[in-house]
Amino acid sequence: MGASESVTPSLYPEAVAASRTASRAASSRLLQNVSTGIEIVADFLTCGFGILAAYFLAPSFSLSGATHYPMREAVAVSLSISFVAVLLLHRNGVSRGSRGLLQIRETERALRIPVQSVFIMLPLGILLNLKFFKGVFLLVLLLIPVLLILQKRALAPFIRALHVRAQGEDRVIVYGIGETGKRILSALTHSPGFGLNPVAMIDDNPAFDGEWMYEMGYRQRRSVPVQRGPITSALLASFQCRTLIVALSNLCSEQIAAAVDAANQAGVRVLFLSATELQEQKWTELIDIDGLSLAPMLEAFERWPYAIAKRMIDLAVASALLAMFAPFLLLIALLIRLDSPGPALFVQDRVGGKGELFKIYKFRSMQHGTPRYELSPTTPLDPRITRIGRFLRRNSLDELPQLFNVLLGDMSLVGPRPEMPFIVQFYTSEQWQRLQVTPGITGLWQLSGDRAFPIHENIEYDLYYIRNRGFFMDIAILIHTLFFAMRGGV
Repeated sequence: MGASESVTPSLYPEAVAASRTASRAASSRLLQNVSTGIEIVADFLTCGFGILAAYFLAPSFSLSGATHYPMREAVAVSLSISFVAVLLLHRNGVSRGSRGLLQIRETERALRIPVQSVFIMLPLGILLNLKFFKGVFLLVLLLIPVLLILQKRALAPFIRALHVRAQGEDRVIVYGIGETGKRILSALTHSPGFGLNPVAMIDDNPAFDGEWMYEMGYRQRRSVPVQRGPITSALLASFQCRTLIVALSNLCSEQIAAAVDAANQAGVRVLFLSATELQEQKWTELIDIDGLSLAPMLEAFERWPYAIAKRMIDLAVASALLAMFAPFLLLIALLIRLDSPGPALFVQDRVGGKGELFKIYKFRSMQHGTPRYELSPTTPLDPRITRIGRFLRRNSLDELPQLFNVLLGDMSLVGPRPEMPFIVQFYTSEQWQRLQVTPGITGLWQLSGDRAFPIHENIEYDLYYIRNRGFFMDIAILIHTLFFAMRGGV
């Protein structure tokens, strides 16, 4: 009797936790199956609609002359390409609940997969002499990616609502308010597709008890309360927590065991984010939490077709933008001169690809006489910034003269941001990896919520880009940059 009484209390919390975990796992699997089915059907119908739309629009664009192709050919091509596209999308993770970095990955797939599907089916269309397919080939290549991007943006809120309705949004507690903890808060805040909602941060340091921690976004619109540790099951239950993220790298084994035990008793899952240095083995898997990544040492190899295409796009887009906005650039220069004394352009040495120095051009946004080489402002209220400079920086217009750097070949439209020599001088071995590729005007870091944080301390974004860079990735980043600029940098 006594032995039974001493064992039962310790087994009961574990049994309850196991029951909760099994129930949530079953609910999650059901949700995943339903959402996967919805996304597959939506992708299939979108691709099919795009091809049929091309069938009816082709004569209007004089892409197929006046020839009227049999409807059965259009239907056959539509079904075939839609089937191949759905297979490729599913294989690439779009229908498996995968959430890419800052939604760039989803856009990149939506651009790449339809093009691949069309080219896969093109030989078959030629072999079967499907004149319709050859006649509207270019229009199909344009319509399907555009429709897929719009469809996924429209469907995302519904899928998210389905997730919340089926099993509720995961309320997350972040254990540790150091740099890693702050980054997790920022990443989850700006990545709602994960379904992880940070509701509190906990730290063992009593000095932070009762404070509020803000996200690391440029405007800091989101904050969560900070409470003193240690982690207990009652504390987790008080926040209705469902996921505990351990963001501290210096915990002893006893502290880790206590946090895990408390989470188990509360039926809460535990996620560990390693804070160790990046492994140098090239076969190491990349782990991404929407910008927070562990990445291996990356190879500098770049495929020549991609390099040529990237350079051609750089030249074409930079030339077109400079020609289009030439009067606007002159107006900005005039406003800068009228607003404060000093030149309109700011020229500075930056470190480019392979560690080579080059002159970067920007519109001057700070007071003339400000030291040329020091850390950049992290807030629009910095006294060094001029009145017109605040407007330029908020809308990223101060970066426009870098289009000349793109023409010169020192920079690309997309790539890691170039940094000042005094910062690069103290790079770690991991940070040096970002110098393997040509720096860019825009990139993942600029689109993230961590823009207010130093570039070299956000290496996860650059490593992710270097590992996954490609033609469609660059196009996806440029599309998101356009949306970002239209929203005023929010």
